Amino acid sequence: MNADLLKRAKSLGFSDRQIAHLTRRSEEAVRAERKSLGLVPSYRLVDTCAAEFEAYTPYYYSTYDRGDDEVVKTPKRKVMILGGGPNRIGQGIEFDYCCVHAAFALKEDGFETLMVNSNPETVSTDYDTSDKLFFEPLTLEDVLHIYEREGCWGAIAQFGGQTPLNLALGLQKNGVNIIGTSPQGIEIAEDRKLFAAMLDRLGIPQPPNGLAVSIEEALAAAHRLTYPVLVRPSFVLGGRAMQIVYSDAELTHYMKFAVEASPERPVLVDKFLEDATEVDVDCIADVGRHENPADATIVIGGMLEHIEFAGVHSGDAAMVLPPHTLPETVVETIRHYTHAMARELRVTGLMNVQYAVKGDKVYVLEVNPRASRTVPFVSKAIGIPLAKLAAKVMAGKTLKELGLTHEIWPTYWAVKESVFPFNKFQGQDIILSPEMRSTGEVMGLDQDLGIAYAKAQMAANSPLPLSGNVFISLGDAQKPSAAEIGRQFAALGFEIVSTGGTAAALEQAGLKVRRVFKLNEGARPNAVDLLKNKEIQLVINTPSGATPRADEVRIRTTAVMTGTPIMTTLSGAKGALMGIAALQKQGYAVRTIQEYH
Repeated sequence: MNADLLKRAKSLGFSDRQIAHLTRRSEEAVRAERKSLGLVPSYRLVDTCAAEFEAYTPYYYSTYDRGDDEVVKTPKRKVMILGGGPNRIGQGIEFDYCCVHAAFALKEDGFETLMVNSNPETVSTDYDTSDKLFFEPLTLEDVLHIYEREGCWGAIAQFGGQTPLNLALGLQKNGVNIIGTSPQGIEIAEDRKLFAAMLDRLGIPQPPNGLAVSIEEALAAAHRLTYPVLVRPSFVLGGRAMQIVYSDAELTHYMKFAVEASPERPVLVDKFLEDATEVDVDCIADVGRHENPADATIVIGGMLEHIEFAGVHSGDAAMVLPPHTLPETVVETIRHYTHAMARELRVTGLMNVQYAVKGDKVYVLEVNPRASRTVPFVSKAIGIPLAKLAAKVMAGKTLKELGLTHEIWPTYWAVKESVFPFNKFQGQDIILSPEMRSTGEVMGLDQDLGIAYAKAQMAANSPLPLSGNVFISLGDAQKPSAAEIGRQFAALGFEIVSTGGTAAALEQAGLKVRRVFKLNEGARPNAVDLLKNKEIQLVINTPSGATPRADEVRIRTTAVMTGTPIMTTLSGAKGALMGIAALQKQGYAVRTIQEYH
């Protein structure tokens, strides 16, 4: 490598990391050599007027081709906000909401805001959101260039999801002032061993777990914990490659084909708590603003109880705010654990905690010292802009100064429901898992929980029927619940349609059932025929085992294609019953969100 070749490589778009890989050196060594040669990018304005008029929009991109730098220098204190990068399923657009609110809040406080994001399809990259926008990849190299070139006072890594969070430690090592929760606090929450040590110190339980970097270690951990276990790579986004496994064969297949395990990136093996209730907590804290953590203000913004049992990714689960089945003792325990962890991690800004509640025992599943994808929902439900307040806390204010010192417990119900793209992917099974699949979310608000749930289903384009035929087909594990669910649907005036084993269980309980043929029996009519003929108004279909049968998948995908509401969990079926009963009894009214606040 020589100076000319380095210049040429940079103008052709090679990153320091690629050059380091090709020349068998470290990225730091390449960066140092490049800087010693005075080789840094210049920033040009995106010409939004196609050269017809002079462009004033503050959009910039970097280039190593010679030319003038077009960034306008100002004397204001600058804060850089790191966005979420390119969107895909699993990268919640909710993070963009937080970035936008941060830009607005810091502008109000007199800062110049710099947005770094490479996704032109989001609000954070609109011309009027931030003072300057840099269309750059979210890599250490590109972010450092902008930070140094602009002479920023600080950078926010808490609002763009996992992508900027993974950069925090590297940025800090290179002199970037990460405002908010320190990268060391983030590291404790992300590193499994440090996290377990913290929970031990605080006396907070977590599900039994282990780490594995090989198939042998994974099997040993699974045998110690006993199946089922939840396996996932560390430092992932949207639960990617996360799976519940029930046998040695499944675990071996997962370790061989789903992940690349290494000492730097071990696979996490957790005991999976079956039939546990999952709870998401979003809180805001200003611990870093105080010498003594005991003086800090910590406020829980929202405690959301999942309708689906633990095991469904929090981005996919339907949730209720405030919790609708948790006893007061459990709520108090969750509150106590949340406050203790926020103080220990010295959280400055937002923190999200996921809990599993089994009986009266509360386990911590994971802690994210950042904005979570439920922040917009919680903010709208309680009428407090959490992301805005968090940005002001990071920039130096306390929650007392901002007037937020007490938890807001709504006197009405807010239900979050996820929206899925399954009708675009024909033949794709719609069963939810620990890997996120939703592409959006909606909200139902009402004084009655059943109506709030029904409104959320309407908003998700899956309105609950008030009468007609309900098709019920349950896996063996759920068959004992068939009679109770069937009885409640019959009481609401629905006719029950079913196949084989589920029909037998329903008939044994004295219920009248219209039997239809299973798909694999070859005779007609079957459930798919009835769905296509619009003779079924609601489907309750839970999976029969870890690997779903082909006929089940066909029923579920046909329900999606015909626009028939479908529930794939018992908790979803109970939610539907609650919603239909409330609609039949009183109907629903519409109020603006402002009326609730």
